[in-house]
Amino acid sequence: MNADVLSGLLIPFAGTALGAAMVFLMKKDLGVMVRRALTGFAGGVMVAASIWSLIIPAMDQSESMGKLSFLPACIGFWIGILFLLFLDSVIPHLHMNAEKAEGPHAKLTKSTMMVLAVTLHNIPEGMAVGVVYAGMISGSTTITAGGAMALALGIAIQNFPEGAIISMPLCANGRSKGRAFLDGVLSGAVEPVGAALTIVAAGFFIPAMPYLLSFAAGAMIYVVVEELIPEMSEGEHSNIGVIMFAVGFTLMMALDVALG
Repeated sequence: MNADVLSGLLIPFAGTALGAAMVFLMKKDLGVMVRRALTGFAGGVMVAASIWSLIIPAMDQSESMGKLSFLPACIGFWIGILFLLFLDSVIPHLHMNAEKAEGPHAKLTKSTMMVLAVTLHNIPEGMAVGVVYAGMISGSTTITAGGAMALALGIAIQNFPEGAIISMPLCANGRSKGRAFLDGVLSGAVEPVGAALTIVAAGFFIPAMPYLLSFAAGAMIYVVVEELIPEMSEGEHSNIGVIMFAVGFTLMMALDVALG
């Protein structure tokens, strides 16, 4: 694995770690409006990344199918949705501000299930980065080094607030700052691991690259619709989540087009 690929896999993880480190700098928990804004921003980045970095390249790679070039993207997308639906049902986890845990019953603490929720959220992000770099390594003309780096940077940018969103509430709920920081970092560790495993697996399935790209897109869209949009809209009405969603979307779109 060359240095460019390794740095691309670690950049998103660094974003999570830096965000989690905010627990040492801020004395209070994040306010409701701030959490909505950060969650909306993350959702916008993930939707734009799914479209420009994953679905469009998937269809470009299937252009030899003519009018059916959408088919691999649709199939892969649905497999990604169903895969996250499966994980969502077999991993016990607790979303932010929720009272009832999801998944099978487990004797885990509230804080542990919150960390598992964020870890579940990070799995498709790691897969997305991994499959794009796998496409670049394979020599695909639809995926450039700049495009792969744009995705890594976009995921890192939205991981920064996510790191803070997990570490600061854990600290507010009684964990020490050091433990809350470590939990935030560990929740993001699944991304480089998942990305590396995806690169290895994709090496054996290069012809299936359009399916793998859209699979990652489906997994990310599942997270956005099932988790992020409800969280950015819950409680008293506010437009901040929608506005920040648009900011995240346009930022990721601009990164992908400018660097790709």
